[in-house]
Amino acid sequence: MIILPAIDIKDGCCVRLRRGDFATAHKVAEDAVQTAETFRNAGAAWVHMVDLDGAKEGSAKNEQIFFEIARNSGLRVELGGGIRDMAAVERYLEHGIARVILGSAAVKNPTLVKDAVRAYGSRIAVGIDARDGMVATEGWLDTSEIHYIELARRMGDIGVKYIIFTDIARDGMQEGVNLDQLSALHEAVSCNVIASGGVRDLHDIESCAALGLYGVICGKSIYTGSLDLRRAIERAGEQTC
Repeated sequence: MIILPAIDIKDGCCVRLRRGDFATAHKVAEDAVQTAETFRNAGAAWVHMVDLDGAKEGSAKNEQIFFEIARNSGLRVELGGGIRDMAAVERYLEHGIARVILGSAAVKNPTLVKDAVRAYGSRIAVGIDARDGMVATEGWLDTSEIHYIELARRMGDIGVKYIIFTDIARDGMQEGVNLDQLSALHEAVSCNVIASGGVRDLHDIESCAALGLYGVICGKSIYTGSLDLRRAIERAGEQTC
C-alpha cells in the first residue's frame, strides 16, 4: 500500500478544509515546494495535490505550483481540482503530472472519462466524494442522486484503474476513515481504491492495509502531528507504482 501525503492549494497557499467547507480554509504550511521536499525526505514517493480554486471554479488555477513540484520534488504528483476537459488533462500530463483526477466529470461528463482513459490509461484516476453515500460534485458544493458504489461500478466498466474515495463528513476531521464504506467499495469493484478523509493515526493506516487498499491519502494528520509520515510509510509496507 502507498501513502500519499496531501497538499491542497487555495489562492497559492497550502491549506486544509473541514468537511470540504471553503469557509474553514486555514493555512497549514508556508510553502508548497518546501512541504513537498519534507514529504520526500520522509520517504514518500507520491504527493496528492488538489487545486481548490480550480475545483470551485471549474478551471485550472495555481498550475505553476503543481508544475514546479512535479519538476523538482522527486515525487510523483497526483492532481485533482477543476480538470473538466481533455485540454486540461493533456496539459497537466504533458507538464509532468503523473496522474490526474477527474471528479465532477465522472458524474456530468462520463464521455470525458472514457476518452481520457482510452488515451492515457492508468494515468487517469476518478475521485468519488460522498456525502451520506451520495456523490458530491463542483468542489463538494452540489450533491447528486448517484450512490458512490454505483458510480464506482460505472467507472470500472469504462476502464478506470484508480478510484479515490472520500467520505466528506470525515474529511479534515481526524475522526478515522470510514472503513465500512471503503470495504464495501473495495468489494464492489476491481479498481485500485485509495482512501481519503479522516485519517487520524497509524491505526487508520493499518486498517486500510488490512482491507487490501491500494493507498491512503493523509493530510491534516500529518500537519497536526498525529501521524508521523515516515512511520506511516514504513507501516504501509512496500511502495508501489
